[in-house]
Amino acid sequence: MKVKKDPKVGTGKKPKGSGRRLYTDENPKDTVSIKYATVEDARATVKKVMNINKPFARKIQILTVAEQRSKYGGKPKQASIFKKAKEQLRKNRNKSK
Repeated sequence: MKVKKDPKVGTGKKPKGSGRRLYTDENPKDTVSIKYATVEDARATVKKVMNINKPFARKIQILTVAEQRSKYGGKPKQASIFKKAKEQLRKNRNKSK
């Protein structure tokens, strides 16, 4: 039985027989790292996301991931910081239209 190798470039699908279960980052240079251990980390992450040159939807995705991870990681203050940042981002977007 021939086992297929993992593709070098992402196809969005896990190859049959592959042990890969989670999303693999095909372009790590493009990745925005997030920190939420402390309130200062959360604020620094929000500042970084607001200043990066990415589309609105991508910024919302990053902030949502950070909010969910901090919320279920038992850090409600950090989660509220990310939630407020998303609201601010949406508000600024609606003003510009």
